Amino acid sequence: MAKGGINIGDEVVIMATVRRRVTEDRVSVSIPSYGFPHSIIDRTSKVKKGQPIELIGHVIHIDGDLATVNFGVPITVNLDTLRLANAYRPPTRKTPLVDKPT
Repeated sequence: MAKGGINIGDEVVIMATVRRRVTEDRVSVSIPSYGFPHSIIDRTSKVKKGQPIELIGHVIHIDGDLATVNFGVPITVNLDTLRLANAYRPPTRKTPLVDKPT
């Protein structure tokens, strides 16, 4: 089990800071512990420079204190910067895999 109860498949939230608006529908954000600028599509809101914005994605890989999260593209960040939104629950079967004996 990973630190903080975050496992593969979990839906997580990370708080990013808006750097600037690139185009009318695209915003450049700074993600903590990522080290590179990242651009997201943001057509609905009118965020300003410096405002925090939540990014929601699914964990696809965990390696020690690092987690790779899919936000449309995979991004590797520290586990400390992530917040658990929804834990992964495997799908349940309504019928058993094996037929009943006759």
